[in-house]
Amino acid sequence: MIALVETENSMRPASSGRLLAVFLKLSGAVMLLAFPAALLPADWMDGIHRWLGLGDLPRGPIVDYLARSASLLYGYQGAILLYLSRDPQRHAPLLLFMGIVSAALSVAFVLIDLGAGLPLYWTLSEGPLLLVFSAVIILLARPLAVASERKRDIA
Repeated sequence: MIALVETENSMRPASSGRLLAVFLKLSGAVMLLAFPAALLPADWMDGIHRWLGLGDLPRGPIVDYLARSASLLYGYQGAILLYLSRDPQRHAPLLLFMGIVSAALSVAFVLIDLGAGLPLYWTLSEGPLLLVFSAVIILLARPLAVASERKRDIA
């Protein structure tokens, strides 16, 4: 792994790669926890919905499908992050892209949450946290992507 420095204040790719690997592993492991939620009985999902202060969970095929699909997609993303954490240098361009897309999605989530009338705690814990997650990935993947690009230019 090359340890080029883009600017005086930027992070070295070697240390950036190690930090990114740890961050991806932690994030991926947390997201994997969404997989079991896809198997929750509807009554349990309703209880969690009420516990969150959202009232009764509407019953119907589309609600059941969306709740379970969202859990599976979060778990799937966790599995992808764990895979990418094995070699952040190699996957830096993809990780940088994912960080940028996630940052845009964070704004969309805030707008959706506000439009849906979700409680403020929900809105503040979803979009802004995704933005922080995205910023960490962008900041750590960028030096790796720059180093990877330089390495390709030299070859």
